[in-house]
Amino acid sequence: MLPVIPWLFLALALSISHNAMAGSDDFIPGSVIKHYGKYAKVDQDLVLDKNSVFKVAFDISAQSKVGEVNRKIESLARFINMHAAHGIAPENIKLALVVHGKAGFDLLKESLYQEQFQKKNANNALLQDLIKNQVTVYLCGQSAAYYDITNDMLAPGVHMALSAMTAHAVLQNKGYSLNPF
Repeated sequence: MLPVIPWLFLALALSISHNAMAGSDDFIPGSVIKHYGKYAKVDQDLVLDKNSVFKVAFDISAQSKVGEVNRKIESLARFINMHAAHGIAPENIKLALVVHGKAGFDLLKESLYQEQFQKKNANNALLQDLIKNQVTVYLCGQSAAYYDITNDMLAPGVHMALSAMTAHAVLQNKGYSLNPF
Protein backbone atom coordinates (compact mmCIF):
# COMPACT_ATOMS: atom_id res chain seq x y z
CA MET A 1 0.00 0.00 0.00
CA LEU A 2 1.31 3.44 -0.95
CA PRO A 3 1.69 6.15 1.65
CA VAL A 4 -1.03 8.82 1.64
CA ILE A 5 1.25 11.70 0.58
CA PRO A 6 2.03 10.42 -2.96
CA TRP A 7 -1.70 9.93 -3.55
CA LEU A 8 -2.32 13.52 -2.50
CA PHE A 9 0.28 14.77 -4.98
CA LEU A 10 -1.27 12.66 -7.73
CA ALA A 11 -4.76 13.94 -6.94
CA LEU A 12 -3.51 17.52 -6.85
CA ALA A 13 -1.65 17.15 -10.15
CA LEU A 14 -4.68 15.67 -11.88
CA SER A 15 -7.01 18.38 -10.58
CA ILE A 16 -4.62 21.17 -11.64
CA SER A 17 -4.05 19.77 -15.12
CA HIS A 18 -7.79 19.17 -15.59
CA ASN A 19 -8.71 22.71 -14.58
CA ALA A 20 -5.96 24.28 -16.71
CA MET A 21 -7.08 22.65 -19.93
CA ALA A 22 -9.05 24.65 -22.48
CA GLY A 23 -10.98 22.94 -25.21
CA SER A 24 -11.60 24.13 -28.73
CA ASP A 25 -15.09 25.22 -27.64
CA ASP A 26 -13.43 27.88 -25.46
CA PHE A 27 -12.14 29.71 -28.55
CA ILE A 28 -14.35 32.35 -30.14
CA PRO A 29 -14.24 34.15 -33.48
CA GLY A 30 -12.97 37.69 -33.58
CA SER A 31 -14.74 40.81 -34.75
CA VAL A 32 -12.01 42.01 -37.12
CA ILE A 33 -11.06 38.89 -39.08
CA LYS A 34 -14.23 36.86 -38.69
CA HIS A 35 -13.37 33.54 -40.36
CA TYR A 36 -9.87 33.11 -38.92
CA GLY A 37 -7.96 33.68 -35.71
CA LYS A 38 -10.24 32.36 -32.97
CA TYR A 39 -8.99 33.18 -29.48
CA ALA A 40 -9.82 32.28 -25.89
CA LYS A 41 -11.02 34.75 -23.30
CA VAL A 42 -8.45 35.06 -20.54
CA ASP A 43 -8.68 36.45 -17.03
CA GLN A 44 -5.41 38.32 -17.43
CA ASP A 45 -3.25 40.23 -15.01
CA LEU A 46 -1.22 42.12 -17.62
CA VAL A 47 -2.89 45.49 -18.11
CA LEU A 48 -3.15 46.59 -21.74
CA ASP A 49 -3.00 50.30 -22.41
CA LYS A 50 -5.83 50.95 -24.89
CA ASN A 51 -3.56 53.45 -26.69
CA SER A 52 -0.79 50.91 -27.26
CA VAL A 53 0.62 50.50 -30.74
CA PHE A 54 1.80 47.02 -31.58
CA LYS A 55 4.42 46.61 -34.31
CA VAL A 56 5.22 42.91 -34.51
CA ALA A 57 6.94 40.74 -37.12
CA PHE A 58 6.10 37.05 -37.44
CA ASP A 59 8.44 34.57 -39.12
CA ILE A 60 7.43 31.29 -40.73
CA SER A 61 9.23 28.68 -42.76
CA ALA A 62 7.03 25.57 -42.56
CA GLN A 63 4.51 25.00 -45.34
CA SER A 64 1.02 23.97 -44.32
CA LYS A 65 -0.37 20.60 -45.29
CA VAL A 66 -1.52 20.90 -48.89
CA GLY A 67 -4.98 22.46 -49.06
CA GLU A 68 -5.03 23.47 -45.38
CA VAL A 69 -4.65 26.86 -43.69
CA ASN A 70 -1.17 27.49 -42.35
CA ARG A 71 -1.72 27.83 -38.59
CA LYS A 72 1.35 30.08 -38.33
CA ILE A 73 -0.24 32.52 -40.78
CA GLU A 74 -3.53 32.28 -38.89
CA SER A 75 -1.66 33.37 -35.73
CA LEU A 76 -1.61 36.91 -37.13
CA ALA A 77 -5.41 36.89 -37.37
CA ARG A 78 -5.59 35.64 -33.77
CA PHE A 79 -3.22 38.43 -32.66
CA ILE A 80 -5.42 41.06 -34.32
CA ASN A 81 -8.72 39.62 -33.07
CA MET A 82 -7.73 39.09 -29.44
CA HIS A 83 -6.14 42.51 -29.06
CA ALA A 84 -9.05 44.28 -30.76
CA ALA A 85 -11.40 42.45 -28.40
CA HIS A 86 -9.42 43.90 -25.50
CA GLY A 87 -9.73 47.49 -26.64
CA ILE A 88 -6.71 47.98 -28.89
CA ALA A 89 -7.78 49.86 -32.02
CA PRO A 90 -7.14 47.74 -35.14
CA GLU A 91 -5.30 50.67 -36.72
CA ASN A 92 -2.81 50.42 -33.82
CA ILE A 93 -1.98 46.82 -34.70
CA LYS A 94 0.72 46.78 -37.36
CA LEU A 95 1.93 43.31 -38.23
CA ALA A 96 4.39 41.93 -40.75
CA LEU A 97 4.71 38.35 -41.93
CA VAL A 98 8.12 37.23 -43.15
CA VAL A 99 7.96 33.94 -45.03
CA HIS A 100 10.86 31.77 -46.11
CA GLY A 101 11.55 28.13 -46.93
CA LYS A 102 8.75 25.93 -48.23
CA ALA A 103 6.13 28.18 -46.61
CA GLY A 104 6.61 30.33 -49.73
CA PHE A 105 4.30 27.89 -51.55
CA ASP A 106 1.46 29.01 -49.25
CA LEU A 107 1.77 32.48 -50.84
CA LEU A 108 1.16 31.36 -54.42
CA LYS A 109 -1.71 32.66 -56.53
CA GLU A 110 -4.70 30.34 -56.46
CA SER A 111 -4.29 29.06 -60.03
CA LEU A 112 -0.59 28.28 -59.57
CA TYR A 113 -1.15 26.56 -56.23
CA GLN A 114 -3.93 24.48 -57.79
CA GLU A 115 -1.66 23.55 -60.69
CA GLN A 116 1.23 22.63 -58.39
CA PHE A 117 -0.70 20.74 -55.68
CA GLN A 118 -4.07 19.81 -57.27
CA LYS A 119 -5.90 21.47 -54.36
CA LYS A 120 -7.24 24.90 -53.51
CA ASN A 121 -4.88 27.22 -51.60
CA ALA A 122 -6.71 27.55 -48.29
CA ASN A 123 -4.41 30.45 -47.35
CA ASN A 124 -5.52 32.91 -50.03
CA ALA A 125 -8.64 34.25 -48.31
CA LEU A 126 -6.75 34.49 -45.01
CA LEU A 127 -3.89 36.38 -46.67
CA GLN A 128 -6.31 38.84 -48.27
CA ASP A 129 -8.06 39.41 -44.91
CA LEU A 130 -4.70 40.05 -43.26
CA ILE A 131 -3.54 42.42 -46.00
CA LYS A 132 -6.83 44.36 -45.71
CA ASN A 133 -6.00 44.77 -42.02
CA GLN A 134 -2.58 46.42 -42.47
CA VAL A 135 -0.49 43.23 -42.45
CA THR A 136 2.52 43.41 -44.75
CA VAL A 137 3.59 40.05 -46.18
CA TYR A 138 7.15 39.48 -47.41
CA LEU A 139 8.58 36.42 -49.12
CA CYS A 140 12.30 35.79 -48.75
CA GLY A 141 13.81 36.31 -52.20
CA GLN A 142 16.53 33.76 -51.50
CA SER A 143 13.98 31.05 -50.68
CA ALA A 144 11.89 32.12 -53.67
CA ALA A 145 14.90 31.75 -55.97
CA TYR A 146 15.67 28.32 -54.51
CA TYR A 147 12.08 27.12 -55.09
CA ASP A 148 11.69 28.91 -58.46
CA ILE A 149 8.99 31.29 -57.20
CA THR A 150 8.86 34.63 -59.01
CA ASN A 151 7.06 37.86 -58.11
CA ASP A 152 4.30 37.27 -60.66
CA MET A 153 3.47 33.93 -59.01
CA LEU A 154 2.56 35.50 -55.67
CA ALA A 155 -0.93 36.15 -54.34
CA PRO A 156 -2.06 39.79 -54.65
CA GLY A 157 -0.47 42.04 -52.02
CA VAL A 158 2.49 39.77 -51.22
CA HIS A 159 5.89 41.47 -51.56
CA MET A 160 9.28 40.02 -52.42
CA ALA A 161 12.18 40.90 -50.10
CA LEU A 162 15.86 40.45 -50.85
CA SER A 163 15.92 37.91 -48.03
CA ALA A 164 14.09 37.09 -44.82
CA MET A 165 17.13 38.35 -42.94
CA THR A 166 16.89 41.68 -44.77
CA ALA A 167 13.16 41.96 -44.14
CA HIS A 168 13.63 41.38 -40.42
CA ALA A 169 16.48 43.91 -40.24
CA VAL A 170 14.41 46.57 -42.02
CA LEU A 171 11.37 45.84 -39.85
CA GLN A 172 13.46 46.03 -36.67
CA ASN A 173 14.79 49.42 -37.80
CA LYS A 174 11.15 50.51 -38.16
CA GLY A 175 10.40 49.51 -34.56
CA TYR A 176 8.94 46.03 -35.07
CA SER A 177 9.60 43.38 -32.46
CA LEU A 178 9.97 39.76 -33.45
CA ASN A 179 7.25 37.43 -32.19
CA PRO A 180 9.06 34.36 -30.87
CA PHE A 181 6.19 31.97 -31.68
